[in-house]
Amino acid sequence: MNHHVTVGVDGTPQSLSAARWAAREATLRQAPLRIVHAEDWSSATLIPQFDPGTRDRWADEVLASATDELRHAYPRLEISTRRLSGRPSTALAAEAEGAGLLVLGSRGLGSVVGFVVGSVSLSTLTATETPVVLVRAEEDRENAAPTPYREIVVGVDIHQACDRVLAFAFEEASRRDCTLRAVHGWKLPPASGYSPVLDPSVAREVDHTVAQMLDDMLMPWRLKFPDVRLEEKTFIGSAGRELVQATTGADLVIVGRRIRRSPMGTHLGPIAHAVLHHTAAPVTVLAHD
Repeated sequence: MNHHVTVGVDGTPQSLSAARWAAREATLRQAPLRIVHAEDWSSATLIPQFDPGTRDRWADEVLASATDELRHAYPRLEISTRRLSGRPSTALAAEAEGAGLLVLGSRGLGSVVGFVVGSVSLSTLTATETPVVLVRAEEDRENAAPTPYREIVVGVDIHQACDRVLAFAFEEASRRDCTLRAVHGWKLPPASGYSPVLDPSVAREVDHTVAQMLDDMLMPWRLKFPDVRLEEKTFIGSAGRELVQATTGADLVIVGRRIRRSPMGTHLGPIAHAVLHHTAAPVTVLAHD
């Protein structure tokens, strides 16, 4: 049986959007869906200082409400629920260990497209090696039918092995029968002594080499997934900024983060950070060596 998909809910619009996204993903994977609630997610503004019994009833209602909606929309989907105790990020990371995917909601920035990545979401996705998806709250989509999939965008670093990221990207594109766009940004090192702005021929030459390296990296996956419609794009400039621009209209964005085991802890890296905070589409973050 496929690993289940886990989604965290706390009664907010963004967590309900995450639950809808997770249910559709679980259906695609033919996998069960587990809806979980971490006790301390909600802020004091949402839940005043209620007694334990009231908080328990509220948590049960949050799980029941999400479950009822998803069972109505996906009657054949196997759904279970679980309440988690302890520090939310720790509890969610532990819960993710047995899942194929962990889905969390992130609040949009209003008129500014992007995410507010809260401390719980940030701590959770850096504490687990399970793929984590952050989903924005949908606008006026509660009763809307799902739209056909169009495109997945994956950021590729041609200088590092990223097989886990590419495997996930190709598998998701194959499930959705949609286009996969692989993008890579590059810059000449300052020590090279060349400026592509001043010498376009240097930029063209380097871009041709980079494009060939990207194509070589993708070739084994192109052969393994011949059904996937693959597009490749290289560009010069800030990888984070250009990748964000490339994600306009995408259904899903996939980025990797390096696993760094050190006393200083883990962090996302500038590219994943930029994409998480400035991309409208759901974003999957995959840990890799």
